[in-house]
Amino acid sequence: MKVVAFNGSPNKNGNTWHAIKMVTDELEKEGIDTEIIHVGNKAVRGCLACGQCIKKKNEQCIQSEDPVNEWIGLMKEADGILIGSPVHYSAIAGTMKSFLDRAFYVTGVNGSMLRHKVGASVVAVRRSGGIPTFNQLNNFLCYSEMLLPSSNYWNVIHGTRPGEATQDEEGKQIMRTLGKNMAWLMKLVEI
Repeated sequence: MKVVAFNGSPNKNGNTWHAIKMVTDELEKEGIDTEIIHVGNKAVRGCLACGQCIKKKNEQCIQSEDPVNEWIGLMKEADGILIGSPVHYSAIAGTMKSFLDRAFYVTGVNGSMLRHKVGASVVAVRRSGGIPTFNQLNNFLCYSEMLLPSSNYWNVIHGTRPGEATQDEEGKQIMRTLGKNMAWLMKLVEI
């Protein structure tokens, strides 16, 4: 089994990465392969609402100058998907939002490509806006008919400067629990 994780932060090794890494460490302990893709520092255009993905039904966005189509392929092949974003004005980071809009639209209009895969989201926040961002990320997973594991609190970790999330003891415990529950659900689905 494999999980592909998407880091929506512009900082490659910032607090969002740390949150994702805490989850993937637990997945790897359960024998699940993981790969982390850095989305937040790429130039990704938003959806053009051109409708070509609906017309062509080739599992790709017509925009091919960025890695979105490659990432869609990784999502299709994965058993689980983990999406993470920092909070920008109580919302998903811009580049991550552009990626998610395009990828989840393409996967939806091409036969619900992500249906019954396991999906989870994590958020890194300085102070507030974590829950609205968490809900926005989960909307993509729910729209795709994915199965969402829970933790014992919202999947939000706190930190200002890169690495400070590793000092949030409750946040770390939440991420570890999410990783364990994601692994459990993936194994259950595999049966």
